[in-house]
Amino acid sequence: MMRHHPIDANQLSQKWDVIVVGGGINGSAIARDAALRGLKVLVLEKEDISSGTSAWSTRLIHGGLRYLEYFEFYLVRESLAERERLLRNAPHLVKPLGMAFPFYKQNRRPAWMIRMGMILYDVLSYDKSLDHHHILSPQQVFEQVGALNPEGLSGAAMYYDCQVAYAERLSVENILSAKEQGATFLNYARVKRFILDGNRVCGVEFEDLLEQKTYSVSADLVVNVGGPWVDEVLKGVGKPLKRLIGGTKGSHLVVPVFPGAPKIAVYFEARADGRPMFVIPWTGRILIGTTDLPYQGDLDHVEIDDEEITYLMNETNGIFPSAQINLDKILYTYSGIRPLPYVGEKKTAAITRRHIIHDHTPEVEGLISIIGGKLTTFRNLAEQCVDLIGKKLNRPLKPCVTNKVHLPGAGEGNFVEFQNQFIAKSGFERDIASHLTEIYGARAEKILALIQKEPKLKERLHPGDTTIGAEVIFAFEEEQAETIQDVLLRRCMGGYNDSAGLNILDPAIQIAGDYFGWDKERREQEKEAYQKYIQRYRPKLLRQP
Repeated sequence: MMRHHPIDANQLSQKWDVIVVGGGINGSAIARDAALRGLKVLVLEKEDISSGTSAWSTRLIHGGLRYLEYFEFYLVRESLAERERLLRNAPHLVKPLGMAFPFYKQNRRPAWMIRMGMILYDVLSYDKSLDHHHILSPQQVFEQVGALNPEGLSGAAMYYDCQVAYAERLSVENILSAKEQGATFLNYARVKRFILDGNRVCGVEFEDLLEQKTYSVSADLVVNVGGPWVDEVLKGVGKPLKRLIGGTKGSHLVVPVFPGAPKIAVYFEARADGRPMFVIPWTGRILIGTTDLPYQGDLDHVEIDDEEITYLMNETNGIFPSAQINLDKILYTYSGIRPLPYVGEKKTAAITRRHIIHDHTPEVEGLISIIGGKLTTFRNLAEQCVDLIGKKLNRPLKPCVTNKVHLPGAGEGNFVEFQNQFIAKSGFERDIASHLTEIYGARAEKILALIQKEPKLKERLHPGDTTIGAEVIFAFEEEQAETIQDVLLRRCMGGYNDSAGLNILDPAIQIAGDYFGWDKERREQEKEAYQKYIQRYRPKLLRQP
């Protein structure tokens, strides 16, 4: 397949300060921070931006209430501080979310323990803009939260965290920001091996998976941010290194809003095993998750199993009896691997969610690997990593500014005012205008400019769907998409509609094909590739006879 964004071999021939392997949230954030501090950065991603773990989370920006149980006070404080920064720096993507923790007689954690945790949570978020926690009576639970199971219910604690409906867009905007500062990003570029000079990594060899070409690039330092693939990437060193990742599998269900569904997120103890569970309003649907299971399977194809589906359905039906979720009501699922540190046989819930920045010195010089980390704390991880890069390069760097510099879609003014004006004056129907500002933020104006040149791109891809034709072209032209899969699942986010994008697949291919002159073979390849990939979601449309 020919690249939409050709690789410039001459550009690659320069010596880079840093090569970042991995284009998920942590890799993209490290690239952004490094570029903002004056480093020459190359990012190599074997698939696409945020196509791995970053896309499979519960989509929360949160302090991690449950981490208090394991006395990880620093992690909670760090997460709460980063949550506040994201509310300021990415207001189009990160939104406040009310949450309720119900008190049930059968809970393994008594109500007094949860109340103490809530007080501590408030103390650790002393500088927050969100409200403090409140205690709700059973009647208030039914009125303000939803139709929870009344059996054994004595009330609930209500508090606030945040939701990032489309976590993929955080990675996209970090990459866009990095590129604005001179970084180069290549997707579908799989690192095959490290180039060593004695004991020092001095570059990598990578394969262009689209055009089947191989390139060698040199750098002073390489950062391995492969997520669950960290150990796989390290095989390219050519000698045995200790295992770093002990990944656990997390799976989710997506279902339509059901009678009595929660108005805010519900965070509760699973009755089967006591582990934390969420039932969350999400993009007009309900998101249910998650599991936490040791995983030894194929990292490139992770799929929910029947036992997980049964577990998640039973737990949801247990706390929301009116839900009556069965297989037929599941729109689709998604699963991924948490890149947690390898700790042997330790209980999965007890494995730390803190990140580890692992310097391979003295075993291997010029190589850093990132282990673990939360979606919420990506910015702080990146800052710490680039601080270390500066020390290892023995080079003074510009100060870190990511704590105050907005992501591109946030714009410079008041985002709510911008959104209201865009909805009122853009000429789009309200649902489309709202969708565009929630996906692209202030960059939605670029979509509008594209439509002024090509008015036919204003049309919806499918009746009732908010994705429009201009988004397909914009993804290729402005956001470095290479395939329709990139467009639907990680740019316009239409792949997360009720049909997992299958109802807008043909129109998206037709628009891109006509605009860019794709032949019949390319169009068929795009359709076949998307349908094959989306099968792992087990979408309802593909389950029907």
